[in-house]
Amino acid sequence: MSVNASAETCPTTVALFEGGTAIRTAKSASARRRREISLPVLLAAAALAIWFCLRLVLLAHLDTGDIDLHSGLSALERGLWFDIATLGFLLPPFLLIAVALPNRFRSRRTVNALRWGVLWLSLALLLFGALAEITFWREFSSRFNFIAVDYLIYTQEVIGNIRESYPVGALLALIAALATLLTWLATKYFVWQDGPRTWRWRAIGAALVLILPLASLRLASVDQMSATGNVFADELSGNGLFSLAAAMRRNELDYARFYSTLPVERADAILAELRNHGNHGAPPPATAKNPLTGQHSTLPAPFIRKPKNVILISVESLSAEYLGVHGDTRGLTPNLDRLAGQGFRFERIFATGTRTVRGLEALSIGVPPLPGQSVVRRPNNEHLNSLGEHFEQQGIAPLFVYGGYGYFDNMNAYFAANDYRVIDRTDFPAESIAFENIWGVADESLFANASREFDKLGNDGKPFFAHIMTTSNHRPFTYPDGRIDIPSPGGRNGAVKYSDHAIGRFIEEARSKPWFKDTLFVITADHCASVAGKTQLPVAKYHIPLIFYAPDLLRPGTSQTMASQIDVAPTLLHALGLPGKEEFFGTSLLAPVPERSSRAFISNYQALGYYKNDMLTVLMPKRRVEAYRIAPDTLESSRTEPDPRLVEEAIAYYQTAAKNFKQGDLISSHHRATQ
Repeated sequence: MSVNASAETCPTTVALFEGGTAIRTAKSASARRRREISLPVLLAAAALAIWFCLRLVLLAHLDTGDIDLHSGLSALERGLWFDIATLGFLLPPFLLIAVALPNRFRSRRTVNALRWGVLWLSLALLLFGALAEITFWREFSSRFNFIAVDYLIYTQEVIGNIRESYPVGALLALIAALATLLTWLATKYFVWQDGPRTWRWRAIGAALVLILPLASLRLASVDQMSATGNVFADELSGNGLFSLAAAMRRNELDYARFYSTLPVERADAILAELRNHGNHGAPPPATAKNPLTGQHSTLPAPFIRKPKNVILISVESLSAEYLGVHGDTRGLTPNLDRLAGQGFRFERIFATGTRTVRGLEALSIGVPPLPGQSVVRRPNNEHLNSLGEHFEQQGIAPLFVYGGYGYFDNMNAYFAANDYRVIDRTDFPAESIAFENIWGVADESLFANASREFDKLGNDGKPFFAHIMTTSNHRPFTYPDGRIDIPSPGGRNGAVKYSDHAIGRFIEEARSKPWFKDTLFVITADHCASVAGKTQLPVAKYHIPLIFYAPDLLRPGTSQTMASQIDVAPTLLHALGLPGKEEFFGTSLLAPVPERSSRAFISNYQALGYYKNDMLTVLMPKRRVEAYRIAPDTLESSRTEPDPRLVEEAIAYYQTAAKNFKQGDLISSHHRATQ
């Protein structure tokens, strides 16, 4: 039977045959309309698009005064350069697979399906990275940096923090949906290049596998981000993956290799001159006039009786800007404001760094911040000249009490190796914990457990020094319900107010304790809530409170002496009349230091700041030095020429601190004598 005859006898069959042909023809036409593309090219285009959109989102998180139009456009332009440089590291694995794939496999359906699967997974990872950068930017106003490297080590706390702060399930589902949508759209516009590859093409591809990462490594540097002088614009221009890799490489920064230096003899002479002229750490002469009270006394001002015990409370992320005594009008710290009014307040104290370990380092061993990693996290940090060691030698029991898990940031190991008895949340009875999140127990539970330890020591007649580190003023900002008028989670404001409540409750309950009348309470911060600013080191963002409270031991008052956290350790030794304060880099705030000798140290992991005479001198890697004029009232900065004398002083402090740690000269004299 002929085809025509078949058509006449079976029209339905003919219709189906013709319809099927039409469908196949339409599909072929659709395929022809789609462009052929290789997987590395499509991945590169997708990455550039996602990173560009990410910059727009990060830009939207800035205030209008943080960045001008020119700086913003410059950030977008330079951002393309960093994105391309990042692709130079990311694309070679995909190129290598394409080069190595035999021609006979290139057009197989399973290989094409794998390509779409790789595209989907890559898109999901890129979107996940963008979301992670948004959350990091909200917290630190920067691309991934040294802080992010630290967080990668402590995945349990970080993941727990994220889970308690954000709807993780919904966000992951959104990422998966977006990746699926983008992959589906790609299938509508593109088909894979699956034709055979020549040896010439493979040779070029193999060359690119080697050339791209080498070119990125050679031509691109994270230092190129610092181009506009506006830190927001410079951070915006970076690429998070590129910055993260750079931070990993710069985990340790050797001062002598990367920073400006002086001959050792010159540095030693400058520090000796500063100590002599500033009377650093020297007590006033016997029966001299107390410079703060105007009265004659052998005790340093403002004390009327020597303390027996000291409780040092370093509050997580407590910027001075949250306290009413420092000008805030939101009423977030009624208890701290009351204690400040009844105690002695130091008005111009600055944090040395941006991480808890920096604050703990400064408060325990009193050294200027070293570039790179904190001493708390470094090897060979045992038996240092610490506050705990000095107190222990005088028969005063030193404790470090932490509301979280002390293995985080190496805190337990560091304090235990430096003569403190360590107590963390693992030592707290379960029934004593009113509330906890991933970072630690509620501050009220921390103080309750600490108080029980003080009762035991007091009953035994043992004087004590306790360094208490809080956790509640940290994301996810959760705390027990019903304590304050801001429901949990209350954001930063709620967490500050809850921490204030817990401190106030602790002090009130302590009043009934036998040890209260002999105890000096010292309240400060580990660091500020945020250090985002237009410059590398925005001075105002490092301003923290320092309150001495002991109604039976000192008179109320204030001090305008400018100082850093490194000055707390020698100050406490001075207050108790103990030897050893001259062994610290810091200065006793109770000594009659001339105003011209007031100075502060502030830093991030690279920039080392020396704030003196309304001038901020900043030492940078590659031996660069910058200087800023600081307005005394607003602490706003403006670029200026460095003062040679201040540059030398800054170098002398930082160079000597770094050298002393590296050579083991920060080890306590008592430990050296017993070896």
